[in-house]
Amino acid sequence: MKRPNRRRDFLKNIALGGLGAGLAPLTLHAESHRTERERTIKENPSPQRRYNSAYTGEFNNMIAFPVGGIGTGMFCVEGTGAISHMSVRHVPEIYHEPAMFAAIKIKGHAPRVLEGKVPDWKKFGQRDSGLGGRGGATWGLPRFAAAEFEARFPFGKVSMKDESMPLSVSLQAWNPFIPNDENHSGLPVGGLEYTFKNTGSSTQELIFSYHSRNFMQQQDAANSIGAISNGFILSSAGTQQAPSKEGHFAIFTNEGATVVDHCWFRGAWFDPLSMVWNTVSDGQLRNTPPVNADAPGASLYVPFTLAPGQQKTIRLMMAWYVPHSTLRIGEFEKEDEADHSEARFYRPWYSNRFNSIQNIADYWKTNYETLQQKSLLFQKAFYNSTLPPEVLEAIAANLTILKSTTVMRPYEGRFWAWEGSGDSWGSCHGSCTHVWNYAQAVPHLFPVLERSLRETEFNEDQNEAGHQVFRANMPITKVKHTFHSAADGQLGGIMKVYREWRIMGDDQWLQTMYPAVKKSLDYCIKTWDPRKKGVIEEPHHNTYDIEFWGATGMCTSFYLGALRAFTEMSEHLHQDAAAYKDLYNKGKQQLETELYNGEFFIQKIQWTGLNAPDPVKAQSFSTGYSPEALELLKKEGPKYQYGAGCLSDGVLGAWIARVCGLDDIIDAGKIKSHLAAVYKYNLRQDLSSHANPQRPTYALGKEGGLLLCSWPKGGKLSLPFVYSNEVWTGIEYQVASHLIFMGEVEKGLDIVRTCRDRYNGKVRNPFNEYECGHWYARAMSSYGLLQALTGVRYDAVERTLYVDSKVGDFTSFLSTESGFGNVSQKNGKVRFNAVSGKLDIKKIVVSGRVQAV
Repeated sequence: MKRPNRRRDFLKNIALGGLGAGLAPLTLHAESHRTERERTIKENPSPQRRYNSAYTGEFNNMIAFPVGGIGTGMFCVEGTGAISHMSVRHVPEIYHEPAMFAAIKIKGHAPRVLEGKVPDWKKFGQRDSGLGGRGGATWGLPRFAAAEFEARFPFGKVSMKDESMPLSVSLQAWNPFIPNDENHSGLPVGGLEYTFKNTGSSTQELIFSYHSRNFMQQQDAANSIGAISNGFILSSAGTQQAPSKEGHFAIFTNEGATVVDHCWFRGAWFDPLSMVWNTVSDGQLRNTPPVNADAPGASLYVPFTLAPGQQKTIRLMMAWYVPHSTLRIGEFEKEDEADHSEARFYRPWYSNRFNSIQNIADYWKTNYETLQQKSLLFQKAFYNSTLPPEVLEAIAANLTILKSTTVMRPYEGRFWAWEGSGDSWGSCHGSCTHVWNYAQAVPHLFPVLERSLRETEFNEDQNEAGHQVFRANMPITKVKHTFHSAADGQLGGIMKVYREWRIMGDDQWLQTMYPAVKKSLDYCIKTWDPRKKGVIEEPHHNTYDIEFWGATGMCTSFYLGALRAFTEMSEHLHQDAAAYKDLYNKGKQQLETELYNGEFFIQKIQWTGLNAPDPVKAQSFSTGYSPEALELLKKEGPKYQYGAGCLSDGVLGAWIARVCGLDDIIDAGKIKSHLAAVYKYNLRQDLSSHANPQRPTYALGKEGGLLLCSWPKGGKLSLPFVYSNEVWTGIEYQVASHLIFMGEVEKGLDIVRTCRDRYNGKVRNPFNEYECGHWYARAMSSYGLLQALTGVRYDAVERTLYVDSKVGDFTSFLSTESGFGNVSQKNGKVRFNAVSGKLDIKKIVVSGRVQAV
């Protein structure tokens, strides 16, 4: 199969106006990486998939597309049409593939499960594979010969074919996703729409059916399958001692002719499923009422006919209700530790709004079409874009994080999240500030939820001294302050308060937050820059789970961004900020001279002459000093530093500042030089010769990726910071978008392509960019690519639309506090088309020049 020439196609698109004019010419290093990419492709001549296109053949292998509301849990629709990752009990259950499936019976033909072939990777090596795969008991039933998957978030479509069947079938899976409507986007519901078209020459008689074991069943609790109009409800009852065992999952259709079997044949071994398949094969409709107990599963049947060429869509609706949990995590004050009420555990927001599964199911059924149309408005606006397909794919793929078990929404309606999702546990609790720094999707799509993060950080998570804990409790309560603040997390939060204010335009909110923000910044100065040099030099905890000793380009750039943001907020509120402005100017000069080696920003390692105690005595996270480590300390200094290294996050604070609406906080030429060095030294198109004794499966072997750090000028430490040899997608997108901000479009896109080539469906799930857990939050840095390519940003304080395109004329998506739609630039003229809501635009600024509105 001939591989597409991506470089040729990219340049052709520019020539045709698809991406516009004005791209910076390819540099020598970009050419070098492109040559390396083409050489790698030549040596590994497997077919390539076009970005943002359907997943077919070998690329439809690992697909699992989340369906679920924000904070509700989820299930996944696989690229074959199978249901897996069933996680509706407030914990991830990545390997939970319940025996639930759809089937079609055409009179005169053998029945088929409405799924494609079982992927080879499921046949051995998974849980219970040595027992014949009993967890996937439906895998042995006949299926369609081929399937392909196409994503148009929040919709995923599976198309199935089988030459032996006079029928084409598609499945569209979705649930509501509507910017600025966090409540409807947070419903515990999903829709599966099966569309059948008669491709034969005669009228066909068909029976659609859907089947499920009672996977809600809980040990030592009453389990049942109840009735609902045109469907059934799988249930487990809670107990006084264990209310978390309560759970309900409804499956129903919009078809009045639906026949329901509320109780499968009860028997031993494989009796229940065997009898279900007998019913399907015989073309029967089994109608049985609910029983008191022990129903192993239930089915629904919809008979219909199709004339030649005729098609029909059957809507299958799902809803769930699990009002309690056993989740309680964090460090609690004494009064909260003594709480033994129901409120001591996490309860989902939806249980505050709905009181039963019937209530949710009725709401879903009544509002299905309206919510679908509103979700389609978002989908059409997002994909109405001339931006590169790899960018749209990267952004949309990571919006699935908001549907995953990574995010939660407690009873009072605030936003709370893990860093990612483990196989059966949340990974790294508490809306971790230094990880969620990178995530740019929520503040623009659901600004109310993002503001709730700031309100938690500067209230429950901050004490009177200004010390801020970087992990919030669940339930959200006052935290104990027993460990370091995270410098990047706490300073980033100050910039994000500035961002939230600019997005919402509410001076009263800023006035309310301001005292806590000032207290936070003063704490940061006192703790990490007590000599007021303008740089962060005292040991500072950060996103690499260690402390940097001495001034770093990375965290000092955060410091400068926080000082700049605070100064602008202060001046707007008529508060004196002269001291902070002076500190910013001193720090900028220090950073650009003392921490810049002429090509990129570095760390000046220091562990003497500080306020902090000796590294051996200092409080640290998993940084013990054995006798061997003590010897190393004498030679190289504290463990886990980067020193002379070229750090991919080396000017991260400057990127955070840009996406928060601030101008460059450091000399633009030096930022650009640093990023060019990161691209030159850290991007590898083939990692076969790269040694990584840390966590290798993010990228390895012939795969490419952007390393977190390299030491091109020497000086690599024996034990650099603990993740230095790894590849994280969140940092790849951060660097890519920052390069684009600085005019290096092709370099940025090269990094995006390299990342998405790893997540192409063959080995990894394209909709699950993992780091420390599945659906890892940092990957939502990809949303920053929109702003980088177009410069589009709406400032609600100034009521100004800013545009600074790096791709010439374009059309792109924009979501604001008051509405969303498309921004277009043509022949230098900018227009905004509101698709939902409206935008109060007083002024348009295009590349620094004011355009008439």
